[in-house]
Amino acid sequence: MKVTKVSGGTSGASAKNLVPVDPNWKPPACWYEPVATPEQLKAGVERLKKGQGKEVTIPVTPSLGWGPDLMVDYYEKGKAQSDGDESYKNFNLGKDGKFWRGVVNKNREYDPEAYDCDKLLFWQDARALPKIAHAPTPDVLAAYAYDQIKVPDTKVELKPEGKSTVNLPTWAWLDKGTFNEVKVRAELPGTGVWAETTAKPVSLHLDPGTSDAKTFPAEGECAVNEDGSIGVPYVKGLSKEDPPCGIQYLRATGGQPYELKASITWEITWKGSGGTGDGLPNGTFDGTQDINVQEIQSINR
Repeated sequence: MKVTKVSGGTSGASAKNLVPVDPNWKPPACWYEPVATPEQLKAGVERLKKGQGKEVTIPVTPSLGWGPDLMVDYYEKGKAQSDGDESYKNFNLGKDGKFWRGVVNKNREYDPEAYDCDKLLFWQDARALPKIAHAPTPDVLAAYAYDQIKVPDTKVELKPEGKSTVNLPTWAWLDKGTFNEVKVRAELPGTGVWAETTAKPVSLHLDPGTSDAKTFPAEGECAVNEDGSIGVPYVKGLSKEDPPCGIQYLRATGGQPYELKASITWEITWKGSGGTGDGLPNGTFDGTQDINVQEIQSINR
């Protein structure tokens, strides 16, 4: 499986994976895909027989490799290993198709389900998918593409910056273009199967880091504006007004700053080959910022 196109994403140290809001949803741990033509498999076995190269076995599952004797018996001479096994003659030379093998998702290689794709290296005719569990259908590619989405760190603009004042609102916003729609396209070469998964930012949730605060809006959920921004930038003269997106701290920090958590919710959809498409669980990514809050200073005369 191959990611062939990424648009609107980000890279570097600030690039992070989304966390699905549904704790029970997981991207695929493994799948099957084509790995060798008959000619390639025969050539690999010939190299093994002659002791050429560094390989001493050929992988027939994600965790199992066979030496030349087993490969010759099974894929050249047609000797099945057990009842019900498929058998092959002369590596299927002359047939139109490829040998397929299970592949483990590198992001989930420690998941026990990563080794569910343990069917021995098998034949699949060209222009068709195997009718087995963990076949790389468009929805599987869409979930894999979801797993490859990278989004920027979530750090909101604040005013006042660095230090807030008790009972005075702190404005929060994200400028247009800070968080763009992200698309990841994955496809299985040579099969015509593909999927494109899109992550679209839809809201910002603010958690003040203390119960001695209130948020704007009251539920702390700031929607994305039509131009892609969130909230409204603070301008001089608005300090006593309620911000469309922000926080009002009711108690000063006592040496230890409050930890403001800002979470962007991303709506996930996909479309794929054969007119397929659907939604996937929303994703989130959290960022934290330290906030110091001071008491209003007054002078007695």
